[in-house]
Amino acid sequence: MIFTETALAGAFQIDIEPLEDARGFFARSYCVDEFAAHGLGVPMLQCSISHNNRAGTLRGMHYQAEPHGEAKLVRCTAGGVFDVIIDIRPRSPTHRRWFGVELTAANRRSLFVPPGFAHGFLTLADHSEVYYMISTPHAPAFSRGIRWDDPGVGIEWPAIPSVVSARDAGFALLGPPDRR
Repeated sequence: MIFTETALAGAFQIDIEPLEDARGFFARSYCVDEFAAHGLGVPMLQCSISHNNRAGTLRGMHYQAEPHGEAKLVRCTAGGVFDVIIDIRPRSPTHRRWFGVELTAANRRSLFVPPGFAHGFLTLADHSEVYYMISTPHAPAFSRGIRWDDPGVGIEWPAIPSVVSARDAGFALLGPPDRR
């Protein structure tokens, strides 16, 4: 696997290294030892799938509050998404900054999302599916979110969402930036 750290400390874009022959290819998409060697030694305790019927569907920006903060390894297994994370760690030098990357079934890229980040995506194709490996079981009482269109964050989405849940549309804004 090829680990590329993003501009947001602790978040990595991960590309596979396929071994190809006449049958197709084989590639590792997760290895506890390789992840640990890059400082990402968190156990993955839950796996989830998000299937999305229509292009233009937005899900996010979700996170779990402490003490149930979660790391995620996110991969698109069908279609494509524009995957986005926001650093919401209060003491981080990249607090309130966002990073976006296109994850598609064709590019087989993953995004490692550390605890302390909000996560969401916009589907780029009908019937897009996202597969999550998650470090912490879902704790509904600690489920939180930030509005996807928060002007204080300024995410540059590739298109205007056409499907957004009432819950996601109703999340609060982060508020004015901290002017330390």
